Amino acid sequence: MKGVLLINLGSPDSPTAKDVKPYLDEFLMDKYVIDVPFLLRALLVRGIILRKRPEESAHAYSKIWWEEGSPLIVLSKRLQQKVAPKTEIPVELAMRYGNPSIESGLQKLSDQGVTDVLLFPLYPQYAMASTLTILVLAEEIRKKKFPHMRFTDVPAFYDKPDYITALANSITKGLERFEYDHLLFSYHGIPERHIRKTDVTKSHCKINGTCCVTPSAAHKFCYRHQCYETTRLVVEQLGLPKDKYSLTFQSRLAGDKWLEPYTDVEINKMPAAGIKNLAVVTPAFVSDCLETLEEIAMRANEDFVENGGENFHAIPCLNDGEEWVNVVANWINEWANAEVTT
Repeated sequence: MKGVLLINLGSPDSPTAKDVKPYLDEFLMDKYVIDVPFLLRALLVRGIILRKRPEESAHAYSKIWWEEGSPLIVLSKRLQQKVAPKTEIPVELAMRYGNPSIESGLQKLSDQGVTDVLLFPLYPQYAMASTLTILVLAEEIRKKKFPHMRFTDVPAFYDKPDYITALANSITKGLERFEYDHLLFSYHGIPERHIRKTDVTKSHCKINGTCCVTPSAAHKFCYRHQCYETTRLVVEQLGLPKDKYSLTFQSRLAGDKWLEPYTDVEINKMPAAGIKNLAVVTPAFVSDCLETLEEIAMRANEDFVENGGENFHAIPCLNDGEEWVNVVANWINEWANAEVTT
């Protein structure tokens, strides 16, 4: 029997330091997130970051928390609940960090008699700190707890036509009542070394102006290339002129060279360059979360206005929009039907 496990990033159980701390510990101690030797990672995370960050993050979460719970969890559940009736196979939900766990999601599928599982990371672009860590952990759990299961995974869908169309349409809808001077595509940042580590050719990725547009096998796992390609395809569909949009990377941590240009730096410069009405879309996420609701819609908005901007609009993620629900359901059904006939 077949089944699907939708997997998103995760969230603390509550916007309190008590719950944020174990969530951050699980997240930041992941060797695919902070990819340094264990002892150094433990010193950095548990000896430095977790001394202050839980309180700071709890405050940020408290500003976006819904009555129903974490927006990311609530929106992911809504997606699951809307997709499930559109397919004949079980659809469960899990988070890489926090609850519901991947193990609990697999257990629910196993309890329903599922042996063939489609792992569906809810990340359009591939990165070792998102897609890879999900697949690695799921396989570890499978070997220990569910050896009878067989996994198939949904690859990065950054350039799939139906995803691009859904994203482009959501942007169009988000801009219906907003006269913008500029549209910013803000993607979650990652350290530059992650790009090099996922380069299967071990030589292509130079992180410059040409490598991401030069055909290469490295692009299958290159987050930077996939971000630029998502933007190119959406811009092409929307018919945007070159001076009407740009691409940046947000959420960097101090101490490492991260992908540039940086979202906060660029946004702060825009008013002086004549951009007074700014719209921002965040295509690295399919569900609104701390990074979109607090970092962009609140903090970036405030910074933009403080630097002379007039109007700022954060375009919602795909969330549980009907078109995105149908795209997800169609991909699931295509997999289920293909498996039946092979």
